[in-house]
Amino acid sequence: MHGPAMSSWLLMALCGVTGAYCLLRMRNGTQEERRTARAEALMGFGMAAMAVPAAVVTPPVWGWAVYVVLFGGAALRALSFARHKGHHLHHLVSSLAMVYMAVAMAAPGGHTGHGGHQMAQVAGGLPLLTGMLLVYYAAYVLRSGARLIPVAATVGAGDGPTGGAWGARPELALACRLTMGIAMFAMLLTL
Repeated sequence: MHGPAMSSWLLMALCGVTGAYCLLRMRNGTQEERRTARAEALMGFGMAAMAVPAAVVTPPVWGWAVYVVLFGGAALRALSFARHKGHHLHHLVSSLAMVYMAVAMAAPGGHTGHGGHQMAQVAGGLPLLTGMLLVYYAAYVLRSGARLIPVAATVGAGDGPTGGAWGARPELALACRLTMGIAMFAMLLTL
């Protein structure tokens, strides 16, 4: 009864809320923190749009090309910033993973997969690439979750930020990264 359409809706809502929180984070912090929040907001909204069930809104043929151009540009931007900050390497991998998923969904001869989107059945290197991305995101999720536990414990003890500075809460930024990592893992599972 609650098949792939329900999980697509939940994934879309989760990524949309995460993207919205990242927009809030752009109001606070250093220039580097705002740049990171911008990249994460783009990723959250892009993943939310990609997760919309096709039974509700069938993506146009040219829609996947928009994803490729948008996230290809984000990958180039992340590559330029990756020289200075290691977290941008993750943004590079994430942007390239979005490009990969968009190309796979737009490929001719695909079949209907999770959420009703068209998925490609391509043999050869793509299953290997999907597997490598799954391993990367599994490790990223475990690492992010492990980093979140100590922050949540110290914030609960009164050492963290107080008041309504939602954009300056490190535990929420880590939770957003964890959420997007889990969502990316789930989306890659459908390829």
